Amino acid sequence: MINDIRRIAAEAGEAIMKTYDGPAEIETKEDDSPLTQADRAAHDCIIAALEQLTPDIPVLSEESEGIPTEERLGWKRFWLVDPLDGTKEFIKKTGQFTVNIALIENSEPTLGVVLAPASDLEYFAARGNGAFKRLGQAEPQPIKIAEADKAKLRIVASRDHAGPKVAAMLEQLPDAELVSMGSSLKFCLVAEGAADLYPRFVPTMEWDTGAAQCILEQAGGAVCTLDGYRLAYGREDLRNPSIIAAGHPAIDWKSLLPSD
Repeated sequence: MINDIRRIAAEAGEAIMKTYDGPAEIETKEDDSPLTQADRAAHDCIIAALEQLTPDIPVLSEESEGIPTEERLGWKRFWLVDPLDGTKEFIKKTGQFTVNIALIENSEPTLGVVLAPASDLEYFAARGNGAFKRLGQAEPQPIKIAEADKAKLRIVASRDHAGPKVAAMLEQLPDAELVSMGSSLKFCLVAEGAADLYPRFVPTMEWDTGAAQCILEQAGGAVCTLDGYRLAYGREDLRNPSIIAAGHPAIDWKSLLPSD
């Protein structure tokens, strides 16, 4: 279904870009995060398309409302969607926002599409078939993690959410290169070998990570909790714990974790 999901992501991206050049109508959600008309338009587009494509597979979107926890916990297979990841980047017009669509099966992301519509940049992967990157009209190219230079690791961090623990990690790595990026594109930088490590110690939600985790894993990397376990999905609490997105397995990221 990967090409169908790529098409759906592209349609959602078009819906987002219709409002990109105009003033953003911003609402504030209960968690104080922003919500725009672009978030709603992309959500409506993706939900309608997925319900038509796979009516038997439920959908969990960041903008979903009223799905009981007990019902969610019974899902063995579901779509996990962030219609517009990086709403703050959308509002600031940096272009670093994405459409994220993942298929979760038995707690694992098995298909993922991340599309940055402002730059027509796309990453996608399906379990067992590798990970790919496409820019503009070019043909998709396979991507994989890079060998890491332990003396000069490339650390990717959020513009808005890096936090003091990332700063503490960087103090241990005076020669590290810091790469700033918004939205789920941070994972994709690791997947394509442009960065080595993405530490995330402040909260994310399942829909923030599912699609990009699939891409990174299929490129040879990993997304782990701080105790080294693979990040899993379909949990009662939709908030993710602290995570590390790592490229080459030779990176001893546990030794870099700051003490509490």
